[in-house]
Amino acid sequence: MTDNVKQTSFKTLANRQISRLANPFMRLLRRPIVEKFRLSTRIAFRRTPLVETHFFENFPSRALEREVRVTVLLPPGYFESKNTTFPLLFFNDGQDMEEVGMADILENLYQQQKIRPLIVVALHADRDRMQEYGTAHQPDYRHRGARAALHTQFVTQELIPTLRQRYRCTPADWAYAGFSLGGLSAFDVAWHHPALFSKIGVFSGSFWWRSEPSRDADPDAHRIVIDMLATDFKRNNLQFWLQTGTNDETDDRNGNGVIDSIDDTLDVIKGLKKLGYQEGKDIRYVEVEGGEHNLPTWRTVLPDFLQWGFGN
Repeated sequence: MTDNVKQTSFKTLANRQISRLANPFMRLLRRPIVEKFRLSTRIAFRRTPLVETHFFENFPSRALEREVRVTVLLPPGYFESKNTTFPLLFFNDGQDMEEVGMADILENLYQQQKIRPLIVVALHADRDRMQEYGTAHQPDYRHRGARAALHTQFVTQELIPTLRQRYRCTPADWAYAGFSLGGLSAFDVAWHHPALFSKIGVFSGSFWWRSEPSRDADPDAHRIVIDMLATDFKRNNLQFWLQTGTNDETDDRNGNGVIDSIDDTLDVIKGLKKLGYQEGKDIRYVEVEGGEHNLPTWRTVLPDFLQWGFGN
């Protein structure tokens, strides 16, 4: 009789435990935002002489309904200077930070005292990259980027409050950057949140992103960012670093002898100038001779961007 009571109690407890553990992702989402990094149980660390890297493997996002990998690179002196705050650099496509050598480049620039200390926050994309990156207010004509608004919500409403709780960062005056479609996304997020971001970096940006298919009668029409700039207003204190490569692609839809990647970026610059931004003061354009649409090219110009945005 006693054994039966014990056995029944054990089964009851086990069932209760299973019930409590059911759908652990949703349980994490119900926790206060301040606890999310602490609850990201898969955390790894790596330290070089000047840079310490934190790998958060499972940051839970209510907006995206998935766990997001986030890599944070801390500057030299972070743990020694207890009262110092540091600017943030957000980077899309955090899964590419190893291949572009972000930690090594930071280390080298710190050693040469070419940049001031900053915190890099790299957001890893997953299989929904084509849906989560884009322009938040409008997907493209093939309905790609349909979850871009949710990505923006994740960054501004979930990730940033948690970063502010865990790390000593400045209140704002941050930068956002990305490669290709990730660059388009960075431009869009920062453009619509000038209270948070003061600098935008776009490496071979997907400014071809369009609301309707290209037509021979007007092949440059319906590019979403160019159209947005034509009807929008200037954000004060916002600066832009834009890069292309002469071998980014071979397409030349309007037949003017300039590849589309360069054409689109130059048209973005024209749109910014019409709003009152000045090239040299507010806009830096880097065109890489022989540069391709790939990580090796972007790695070569990453030091230029970092010194532009955070140079001593």
